[in-house]
Amino acid sequence: MSRVGDVCAVVVTHRPELSVLAEQLATLAPQVGHIVVVDNASTEPCLRDFCAAHPEVILLALPANRGLAHALNSGIDRARTLAGVTSVLLMDQDSVPAPDMVRRLVAAQAKLSAHGKVAAVGPRFRDTRELADAPFVRIRFPFNRKLHCDGRCTEIRCDFLISSGCLVTLAVLDDVGGMDGTLFIDNVDLDWCFRATAAGYALYGVCAAGLSHRLGDARRRIPGFPRGIVVHPPRRLYYMMRNRVLLYRRAHTPLRWVAQDVPRLIVKLLLFALLVPPRRKNLHCMLAGLRAGLAGRATPPPDVD
Repeated sequence: MSRVGDVCAVVVTHRPELSVLAEQLATLAPQVGHIVVVDNASTEPCLRDFCAAHPEVILLALPANRGLAHALNSGIDRARTLAGVTSVLLMDQDSVPAPDMVRRLVAAQAKLSAHGKVAAVGPRFRDTRELADAPFVRIRFPFNRKLHCDGRCTEIRCDFLISSGCLVTLAVLDDVGGMDGTLFIDNVDLDWCFRATAAGYALYGVCAAGLSHRLGDARRRIPGFPRGIVVHPPRRLYYMMRNRVLLYRRAHTPLRWVAQDVPRLIVKLLLFALLVPPRRKNLHCMLAGLRAGLAGRATPPPDVD
């Protein structure tokens, strides 16, 4: 492993599984110049003790959970104050990078930037539950084009990257802007990628860079869905519905994504209202999210407890 001193990793946590976080930080520390852990109001004191035992970690403990986007922006702002930092590596708490991931991303970013405007580069990631590499995606209508790393390409141009594992320069963030804090959690990375693309930048997946990542919540077997579906709590369903409709209204959102996402919205609404308990709470939160999105309001979810 070789350290890239001008890269600061920004790790967002909320009640993390400390064993996974420890593995992540142990793998990140030899690869980057700085690590900023932004904690979204976890109540467990063991996280502070854990970070105190790791002197390479700067802990930024937020007093309230204002969402993923706000936490990422706070970490980026902290990274700007650190000497020599020119890029940030965005990380979720449940992602573990390969030992050479950062070096691979930096090399690809430098190569690609010599030929055009690059917004961000991201790793090939493996969903630890599926035990398979996820493809990079180009948004098409009616179906997306899924691009797999097959040995023929070293970098793949794509239309969006998940935030975890993304390497972004501070200069690009100055131009495109940070994450939209009003979105709180869902579609934060998608909105940023759409803004970057609208500003003339390109996004690339880097096949040689690897990241293990757990996507979403637990899966549940549902008749007609052999692989099951990812199940989310009602409050999360609120954000999923609200934020996708908020994105529909934005000028930088590609119309082809809107056209193909509306059927997904309908399917999710029916599934979680009819087949996935707690059905009534799910429906209540999803309808509230749709109403807020249609009204253009980034309001918090209803109390369903």
